[in-house]
Amino acid sequence: MSFAYEHRRQPLAPISVFRRRVARHVLLALLGVAVSLAVGTLGYHAFGREAWIDAFVNASMLLGGMGEVGEVPTLGGKVFSSLFALYAGLFFIVVSGLLLAPFLHRVMHKFHLDK
Repeated sequence: MSFAYEHRRQPLAPISVFRRRVARHVLLALLGVAVSLAVGTLGYHAFGREAWIDAFVNASMLLGGMGEVGEVPTLGGKVFSSLFALYAGLFFIVVSGLLLAPFLHRVMHKFHLDK
């Protein structure tokens, strides 16, 4: 899977290439979300001793930027929850950049072609 972009001296990529680029970025973002959600769910279940559905809800809420639902009862769960919250905040920024990159590149590339 190549994420190569055209150089500023090259012509603007055709719309079909742009659409494939956006699709690759979306697929990579979805893969990252799925893996992060699985790790979060497993962590809350293992360290927090939460039921699977509660672990899934907490991981989903943190990845979505909403915060935890309820209190985590164990010390290990609290440590995991803290680390996962830090990870989720950074992951949100990374996924946002990943999804915006093809659009920002295309706008900037078009702007430089007009010069």
